[in-house]
Amino acid sequence: MKQNFVSSLQDGQTVTSHFLVCVKEIRATRDGKSYLRVELGDSTGRVEGRMWSGFDAMAATFERDDFVKVQARVEKYRDKLQLAIEKIRRAEDSEVDPADFFAHSKENVDEMYARLLEIVALVENPWLRRLLDSIVQDPEIVPRLKRAPAAKVMHHAFYGGLLEHVLSLCNLCRVALGHYPEANADLLLSGVVLHDLGKLNELSYERSLGYTDEGQLLGHIMIEYELVAIKIDAIEGFPSELKTLLLHMLISHHGQYEFGSPKLPMFREALLLHYLDDLDSKMAAIRSALDSDEGEGNWTGFSGALQRRILRTERFLAASTTTPSEPNAAAQAAAGGGRSTKENE
Repeated sequence: MKQNFVSSLQDGQTVTSHFLVCVKEIRATRDGKSYLRVELGDSTGRVEGRMWSGFDAMAATFERDDFVKVQARVEKYRDKLQLAIEKIRRAEDSEVDPADFFAHSKENVDEMYARLLEIVALVENPWLRRLLDSIVQDPEIVPRLKRAPAAKVMHHAFYGGLLEHVLSLCNLCRVALGHYPEANADLLLSGVVLHDLGKLNELSYERSLGYTDEGQLLGHIMIEYELVAIKIDAIEGFPSELKTLLLHMLISHHGQYEFGSPKLPMFREALLLHYLDDLDSKMAAIRSALDSDEGEGNWTGFSGALQRRILRTERFLAASTTTPSEPNAAAQAAAGGGRSTKENE
């Protein structure tokens, strides 16, 4: 049984607990003093840890993605909690329950996958439906599709997050298509299902979330462009014009050159995909910030994804739920709402 979770750490506390090693590195201060820096995680978050002396032998016992047992003091540094590590060693898998260490979607992954198949079955264009079937039912893709996060940090950064993000976007598509019926539903939904497919290979998510070498070098847009192009080319007779439209949606869905899109969205469905994707990712980032215990007063901690703190609006909204009372005649007169005696004559 895990003793302490990241979300429950308190300044000044002494803890002995198990964590997952998300980052491990040996660093040096400006005066050349070496120290061990780690990022330790569990299902509730991450915390940085540092060990300043006697770490060589202990650091040699574990690597990134190992479970470790840690004895440390919790300290606050620059308004963030961190661990001053006294002892650390590799832990055996038998010592821990993996469920304590991996944040995952609150939704049932198999049920989400079944809903995705239902959505794909509603696509009327036979070429797009055949393409989507060849991807979402590929036995090499399905296990990763059920497990992959949608990002390392920015949004839906948990196991099953990619499926949750895609299904959320499908729901947004229904609303958008009801308001903009001129958009092609099959093309938009196909873009939604495929737009983050490259993250299956961009991210590593066997244990801690990180980037693969391929992900670091190419990024998910280039990875999914190649994957989808190969799948399209395997379908004899697939219309070249439809291929061009779909691939453009993939490479333009970040919306701006500075955000990694090789091209800007240049037709209706591509632009819709970009803005719906951006909206869903930002709402997920706000949800994550509000769910966190970080911050003080009415404000969350700083959100790196949104580059701001978020106001907790509960107190403000609670004050507006009371029914306003009717002002009496004296109050109306004082406010200028009644007529003067002279006016009434």
